[in-house]
Amino acid sequence: MQPHILKISTLESSRAVDTLRLEGHLGGPWVDELRRSCDRVLLERKRLTLDLSGVSFVDHDGVRLLRSLKHKDVELRNCSPFVTLRIEEDSVD
Repeated sequence: MQPHILKISTLESSRAVDTLRLEGHLGGPWVDELRRSCDRVLLERKRLTLDLSGVSFVDHDGVRLLRSLKHKDVELRNCSPFVTLRIEEDSVD
């Protein structure tokens, strides 16, 4: 995986649930790309799970997006301690 790239893959897709696996860096232009991917799923009124086990870095905008998705009942699965800490620490914008 090249640095500063985010790979988004579909792990599971059904009529009710989609699971997306993220790998790499969630920052810069990749935040908007993830937002668009998630919006497509949520507009279909599906449950959404994000598998973050492959995420090595999240910038401030990425943290805000993940927090926003979490408030929309998107499940954030397999977060590293670093990502979990960032989401919890940056709770005030």
